[in-house]
Amino acid sequence: MLSYFAKKLFYGLLVMLGVIIVVFFLFQGFGDPSRLIIGQRADAATQENIRKELYLDKPKWQQFLLYLDDVSPVSIYSSAQIEEKKINGLFIGKKTKLVFKLPYLRRSYQTKKNVWDVLMEALPGTIILAATAILFATLVGIALGVLAAIKKNTWMDTSTIFASVLGISAPSFFMGILIAYLFGFVFSHFTGLHMTGSLFDTDPFAGRQLQLQNLILPALTLGIRPLAIIVQLTRGAMLDVMNQDYIRTAYAKGLSKRAVIWKHALRNALNPVITAITGWFAELLAGAFFVEYIFGWKGIGKTTVDALEKLDFPVVMGSVLITSAFFILVNIIADLLYGIVDPRVRIQ
Repeated sequence: MLSYFAKKLFYGLLVMLGVIIVVFFLFQGFGDPSRLIIGQRADAATQENIRKELYLDKPKWQQFLLYLDDVSPVSIYSSAQIEEKKINGLFIGKKTKLVFKLPYLRRSYQTKKNVWDVLMEALPGTIILAATAILFATLVGIALGVLAAIKKNTWMDTSTIFASVLGISAPSFFMGILIAYLFGFVFSHFTGLHMTGSLFDTDPFAGRQLQLQNLILPALTLGIRPLAIIVQLTRGAMLDVMNQDYIRTAYAKGLSKRAVIWKHALRNALNPVITAITGWFAELLAGAFFVEYIFGWKGIGKTTVDALEKLDFPVVMGSVLITSAFFILVNIIADLLYGIVDPRVRIQ
């Protein structure tokens, strides 16, 4: 098992290296970062100092190696660089140090804050939104999928399939606009919901207040497509499993229909569903950008879109790297879940 996960981790690191290469060279050539920081009217000496600070005076290959050193959890820094970048971690050495640290994603052009801090402030909002959406999609999707399977060829089955096809076909940004308009504006006096809002609102008198109702509409919007996929996967897997010999044996032993379906059939039908759930959770973390922007939800997606509007490329680059790391982590967790849910799966 250890060798298997070591191999998965190694492949994950290769993927991250590829993402870093793409991200670094993708954002090269979009204007002069020194101009984005100091404006168009700064003097040449100030601009040259900024270029030196950002390593823009060095060849591209050297800039890339320095960026790779920054984002790597194991880096080599001088004492001056550690002081300048305010690096925290484990240091080994005297003048030139081997440093074990969190990835240094550099500083925002606009706010001058550490990009890691900016994204970590926004990330909990996105995780809460994505987790709520996938929880809603999983519970409702599995229930509807099982119902459609045991009621095959009835109106319940055809209605569920029709609704799931509509859910798959509808883009999230379109559904977001529609849901926000209907439930957050037209029928807001019935629903009590608003078109925009985040998890916390700051009141000048009451202070910071939790607003869970603001989570409902964006989570519903984000959960529609994975819900539709989970319904169809659960239905298809259940229909395959219900025809197996061990299901007929369970009925022959006198087990109730509920016990056979929920304890035996569903458990063995969950592998493709787990694949969908884990894959969609990682995708929701990355795909929440427009949903967060539509509903004004303070998360990593809205932060990234705002950074793109202001050409704040370090924030955008850091967001892509963190999202990629989540994809890799979720895939490894999915492999663990396979073995827990279905003992027939053996990790080698």
